[in-house]
Amino acid sequence: MKLSRIGRISMAFVVSVAIGLGMTACGGGTIGFMWVLGTQYNQITGFKIDDYTGNLTQVVHSPFSSGGANPVDLVVLPGGRYVYVVNEGSPNAPQGSCGGASGGITEFSVGGGGILTYQQCFTSQGTSPVWATHDSTGSYLYVLDKQAPAVNGVVPANGDITVFSIASDTGRLTLVLNQQVKDPITGQQLTYFPVGNSPSMMAFGGGGCLLTLDQGDQAVFPYSVGSGGQLNLTANSLVPLNSTDATSISANGGGVYVTDAGAPNTPGQILPFTVGTSCSLNTANGGAVANLSSASRPTFSMTTAQKSGKQNLLVLNQSTTNSNASSYSSISAFNIEPTTGKLSPVSDPGNNPYKSGSGPVCMVEDPTDQYIYTSNGVDGTVSGFQIDNSTGELSSLKRGSTFTASGQATCLAISPNVD
Repeated sequence: MKLSRIGRISMAFVVSVAIGLGMTACGGGTIGFMWVLGTQYNQITGFKIDDYTGNLTQVVHSPFSSGGANPVDLVVLPGGRYVYVVNEGSPNAPQGSCGGASGGITEFSVGGGGILTYQQCFTSQGTSPVWATHDSTGSYLYVLDKQAPAVNGVVPANGDITVFSIASDTGRLTLVLNQQVKDPITGQQLTYFPVGNSPSMMAFGGGGCLLTLDQGDQAVFPYSVGSGGQLNLTANSLVPLNSTDATSISANGGGVYVTDAGAPNTPGQILPFTVGTSCSLNTANGGAVANLSSASRPTFSMTTAQKSGKQNLLVLNQSTTNSNASSYSSISAFNIEPTTGKLSPVSDPGNNPYKSGSGPVCMVEDPTDQYIYTSNGVDGTVSGFQIDNSTGELSSLKRGSTFTASGQATCLAISPNVD
């Protein structure tokens, strides 16, 4: 079949438009961009996410430098225009890296095709930042530091939260002072908000509560979030956990979930809570829930988007208790009962828990709630799954489910198509 000159021009135009929209004959277009951190080379691997298959294709010019040493977490601002990378720092930090040995936060803008452009380096008030999150409006960034600043030359045992306001037009960060507490030496307002010993992760719970998991205390340190990004101490300054090795905290609305790895070579458990008055944590109906028997070392959890009244809790496991099989990592899938919040395993015998790449660290759901991805620290890959929102079952993607990222992958995040 021969095309007329006008026909050939028309077809070329259609193809050009499809390429510009990230569409191909084999896929449904790009539904978002994924960013995967790797500490081996201090890099960010960028991917386009295909709507039809969930498959990943590397962004042009990827991987990008994280700008600092030991990137461990990242935050995407609502709208997808800006990405903040938390670099924990390292004694061997390259000269000129963001924050050097103490760590820092690098800001990137997201351009056409998902290309990251470095904007600026910011430093938190403590050292070794390990986690960050933003408020619901994207107006404030909360950075968790493993070590709080020294007071009169004495290094305290606790960590801290550094709060920044975010400029809506540039994404630039400005320090927010602690209006509740003054430095006992200088008499000036503190530049940070203290938390407990060896903090590792934060989550926003219901009722405007910012909850920090303190691994050194095996407890949760709660703040209520006030106006101007302020964090206010509550009547419950420390909520002890009935755990031996609390590894992560996640929240969705009024539900809060803490993973407890427990003793070595055991399944561990999930500790479910609801948020009460003064940001207290109340044990949810049924109490602690045993992890699936073949799974071991739960280290991260995430609740999926609610679809038709159904929601699931997914738990990353770094190992297995099955002595008859080679060690593998997995995802345990649980149903969340809509009324009580009670957890029950997804019924998928022989599959749940679902095998993932080796040493999973973080997990995300795509903006259209079709796909689940894990970043895997041991093999430096991303594992992809399709989720059945009616049953909570996970299955392999249509065209391969393993994608190479940067070495020693840590966390990952997804930007929707940029507004």
